[in-house]
Amino acid sequence: MTVNPRLIFRWTAFLLAAGYCIRTMIFGGWDQFAGPFRFLTIWALFFTFFAFSRMMAIEEGRSERRWDGFVSMTAVVNTMVVILYWRLYLADPFSVTSDGALSSWHLEIYLHLLGPLLQVIDAIFVHRSFRCLGRASFWLVGVIGGYIAWGEIVLQPLNTSPSGSVTSGLPYPFLNNLDLAERISVYGSYFGAALIILLVYGAIAWGVRHRFPAPVGP
Repeated sequence: MTVNPRLIFRWTAFLLAAGYCIRTMIFGGWDQFAGPFRFLTIWALFFTFFAFSRMMAIEEGRSERRWDGFVSMTAVVNTMVVILYWRLYLADPFSVTSDGALSSWHLEIYLHLLGPLLQVIDAIFVHRSFRCLGRASFWLVGVIGGYIAWGEIVLQPLNTSPSGSVTSGLPYPFLNNLDLAERISVYGSYFGAALIILLVYGAIAWGVRHRFPAPVGP
């Protein structure tokens, strides 16, 4: 029997994402409105789960739709999560956590390193995404804009924690120490970072496709 490394890789990535999604739903902490879905990390996790579910559908011949824009967006958002989380945590642990402490080691490794890495590897080297940066851009604008609106319009008025010197309820503690103008500046940097990462991954993916043509298959 021939072993298919790509199928093993995708099954592993899919099952890991599914397992952590289930864990999040059960143990994610629902003491505040929306629970774990206050955080971009969890949005990225569920995007990853859906993306790998679509890749498995392709592998098993159940679908021919590639979801290039969505998969590219998911890789970019995951990368943003890793960069923003560790940059903020290393500068000030209390800026992204309520007590300055990291979660369980397996959660940190998966959510803020391994999970995003598996998604990026699949998007660039296996699925060969980033073929239409326009579609990916629309997905990114919609997702990032939606997440910002979610925080400002829904989470802020409905939650009391975390609290800061200016406001309360925004999911990341440091945001509650910024006034609206300062938060808008931060949000603008998110869009800028997303565009830069998209362009970098697009260039890498183009090089991979041209240097290593994909074998015939899904």
